[in-house]
Amino acid sequence: MNIAKKTALITGANQGLGFETAKQLAELGYYVYIGSRSKSKGNSAIEKLNELGFNNVEFIEIDVTKISSIKSAKHVLETKTEKLDLLVNNAGIAGEQPQNMSTGDIGNLRKVFETNFFGAVQTTQQFIDLLKKSNEPRIINVSSGLASLTYHSSSTDFAIYAAYSCSKTALNAFTVMLAKEFLNTNFKINCVEPGYTSTNLNNYQGTQKVEQGVAVIIKYATIDNDGPTGKFSSRDGELTW
Repeated sequence: MNIAKKTALITGANQGLGFETAKQLAELGYYVYIGSRSKSKGNSAIEKLNELGFNNVEFIEIDVTKISSIKSAKHVLETKTEKLDLLVNNAGIAGEQPQNMSTGDIGNLRKVFETNFFGAVQTTQQFIDLLKKSNEPRIINVSSGLASLTYHSSSTDFAIYAAYSCSKTALNAFTVMLAKEFLNTNFKINCVEPGYTSTNLNNYQGTQKVEQGVAVIIKYATIDNDGPTGKFSSRDGELTW
């Protein structure tokens, strides 16, 4: 059982921001559990990290849209570690286009929320007891600048990712409520905006590399007990809600 190192679970960690976050946390000495709904992609991610010299990584099968899968992942993790220090709710989807609020497909909206919002909520709820056993529990919810209602209310841009944006706004609200619940504890719970990063989520059209995108994730994953909680931030600082 792993009890010596800080432990981290990252959902959707087989590629993109999740994979790079896993790599950088492993470099910092964390024992990282790579969460992926695909066994083949999860194991492939482990192989890549092993080839880079990291042995402090392990695959955990988890589909955040299925409570049975989350509970199974929790059971597996409990056989491997007695605590969890960090949970990164990274798994997310953009959804099908178009996403107009007046005519958009309700099924698509539900699917986006099922992963981006409900997936993060139920994953957090299942792993909260393991996080409570840590001296410095951290939860990072990977959000987006498109979650900002201030941005949308002041921008003249058409909201092309309306369903995605709404799901991330809801995720931000969950972050605030959860942070308030654990305000007088060592929990630090924040949502972060990685920026427009080149990943599969946007068909690799992002303007920055994953190494840049994960900077804010790593920052808030590793803050000390005097650090902020319940905040929405990018690598350049706090964002407007």
